Amino acid sequence: MNKQELIGAVADTAGIAKGDAVKAVEAVFDTISAALKKGDEVRLVGFGTFTVSKRKASTGRNPRTGEPMTIKASSQPKFKAGKGLKDSVN
Repeated sequence: MNKQELIGAVADTAGIAKGDAVKAVEAVFDTISAALKKGDEVRLVGFGTFTVSKRKASTGRNPRTGEPMTIKASSQPKFKAGKGLKDSVN
């Protein structure tokens, strides 16, 4: 399922116009992204938890030349599925 299919499914399930579903889905994504950017955790009970994990700077190798290179420190978004989501899939 891609984003447009998700929007269509939300519109059908909620019985709302597709334009309103676009706004709702975008608002959810934007809100989660903003919270993660601030370093907050987004916990949706029964669904899962979105967190940010910090990666330290490290040294790697350029695969073409084999010479060492520095990989910058970064923040990575992570998602851990909750019990309700796991149970619905199995």
